[in-house]
Amino acid sequence: MAGSPKPETGKKKARIEIIPLIDVIFFLLATFVLFTLSLNRIVSVPVQLPAATPPSDVKPDPDLVTLEMSDAGSAYWNGELISITEIAPRLERYKTQVANPRVLIAADNRAKFGPVVTALDEVRKAGIDQVSVETRIRH
Repeated sequence: MAGSPKPETGKKKARIEIIPLIDVIFFLLATFVLFTLSLNRIVSVPVQLPAATPPSDVKPDPDLVTLEMSDAGSAYWNGELISITEIAPRLERYKTQVANPRVLIAADNRAKFGPVVTALDEVRKAGIDQVSVETRIRH
């Protein structure tokens, strides 16, 4: 017969449908991501840290010089107002008078960084090795 369709043999070709496979893979990936995000639970133990308090019987060291810098750019030598140009001569005099010179540099919480660095440079130029920088805020 001409033009008639071929008779079906009854066997179909096997095909792999990839679209449902992609859906399953994305579902597994999303499940895995959500599961790993839920594992990041931070469990901590409350800790009471001790607070340091200075003992009341300790007297201030007379050999320690406190050099304070204010927010106005002025300097204080053990509480006495001085100009920044007076820092170097006072440090030289202090170094000759004390066997173990020590300097504590403190600054106002609103002080600029420049005057504090100037004070540190003057201490370094004077050759004083024991320098501390105060990190607490004075009230």
